[in-house]
Amino acid sequence: MSQQLEQVKALIALRDKARIGGGQKRIDSQHEKGKYTARERIDMLLDPGSFEEFDMFVTHRCTNFGMEKNVFLGDGVVTGYGTIDGRLVYVFAQDFTVFGGSLSESFAMKICKIMDQAMRMGAPVIGVNDSGGARIQEGVNALAGYTEIFQRNILASGVIPQISAIFGPCAGGAVYSPALTDFNIMTRGTSYMFLTGPKVVKSVTGEVVTQEQLGGASVHASKSGVAHFTVETEEEGIQVIKDLLSYIPQNNLEETPVVPTEDPIDRLDDALNSIIPDNPNKPYDVYEVIGAIVDDGKFLEVHQDYAKNIVVGFARFNGVSVGIVANQPKILAGVLDNNSSRKAARFVRFCDAFNIPLVTLVDVPGFLCGTQQEYGGIILHGAKLLYAYGEATVPKVTVVLRKAYGGAYCVMSSKHLRGDINYAWPTAEIAVMGPSGAIEVLYGKEMKEAENPSEFAAQKEKEYREAFANPYNAARYGYIDDVIEPRNTRFRIIRALQQLATKKLVNPPKKHDNLPL
Repeated sequence: MSQQLEQVKALIALRDKARIGGGQKRIDSQHEKGKYTARERIDMLLDPGSFEEFDMFVTHRCTNFGMEKNVFLGDGVVTGYGTIDGRLVYVFAQDFTVFGGSLSESFAMKICKIMDQAMRMGAPVIGVNDSGGARIQEGVNALAGYTEIFQRNILASGVIPQISAIFGPCAGGAVYSPALTDFNIMTRGTSYMFLTGPKVVKSVTGEVVTQEQLGGASVHASKSGVAHFTVETEEEGIQVIKDLLSYIPQNNLEETPVVPTEDPIDRLDDALNSIIPDNPNKPYDVYEVIGAIVDDGKFLEVHQDYAKNIVVGFARFNGVSVGIVANQPKILAGVLDNNSSRKAARFVRFCDAFNIPLVTLVDVPGFLCGTQQEYGGIILHGAKLLYAYGEATVPKVTVVLRKAYGGAYCVMSSKHLRGDINYAWPTAEIAVMGPSGAIEVLYGKEMKEAENPSEFAAQKEKEYREAFANPYNAARYGYIDDVIEPRNTRFRIIRALQQLATKKLVNPPKKHDNLPL
């Protein structure tokens, strides 16, 4: 056999060795936990045959604690690029079979290389996290590696989409990279995120808590808001990534993908003409409104289990991607509070960064009151949503369905925050406050002196509602562009978006803003 053939044979053997990661025994252990390996995850994510791997032969350079005797090709992370539905993406997947997926300096540099390449090419980065954290044997070099990744996450923010899948442990400094990315997906039962684990928590605070209670998927989906999506299986998580990418552009200079639809532009839904209850205090489900107006009823919700009094997610109108923000009257009457304000503000800013038009469905009685909200900073959190809408330069279409009271009217993509097209249903109530609160301010003294206070209050409420709590008063001033028939909402939104397709709006030049944090 010639020397060249020997060398080729040696190369093939090295590739096979790299692909086996930490060995078959550790791969079997990974499978027993209900988890896939790094390479299996990449195969599921990318189009068949499209993956091109980088740095398969990289190894760590650590000589502390006898580490020089324990070396694996690839060093615990698989990196490279490929396509999803024919579109270029860069990907890294941490390999738990090698040193528990712990991060070394070499491991970090592999990730940094593909992030740099993604920025140059203008393509999304997808990171699959399954790691025990920093490799302790490397000390500050591992910490430096993490921070190099964080720096790239920061510079890439708003330039290319960044998606993190948490399919195993993600602890300590490792949590900050996903936190800096646009979307986090967690699997129930097999993934968790926390800065310090249960043992440290117990030793420092005396609190006894399990990994799941401290940082499981359900905790981060419903309580902290760290997780945007929770899934039962890794297959489901990978499908979420694919669905998500279908709504968003490759980078901040490109437009969103257009997906042809057979759903007619002028489709009417008569149910919308009667969906608002006669009793203004009775709830209805805003999901029914969303499902009735978007293409084929398809809606990809983000943060489904967090701050349910506001709904955010992606849909399409005549094939064009939009971000939808909608108050949910079924939960806390659709009121804005600390969490819902943060949730919506973050989503609005993502859409604005990536040229995704915003459609806002408004039914909001105001901001939630009380010491808990005030102490929690509702002034600042409400200002975040106000700021997000005010700075957004993408097309903004707003439909007031029912209530739009006080400061919450201002915040929810009003005409005064450069809303492009602002519609209202005939059921809209646009006023400084609700009728019952307003008459107490306006007629408090007269109510006390009236022979029949409740009858007097009812009459004054009726007068106030007719004079102020309707869409026509706002329409008189041009703050509402048109009062529309509810069943015609889909058609009017699509026509508005078509008209706004060539919108050009630029904010004043600045180094960066000072968002109220």
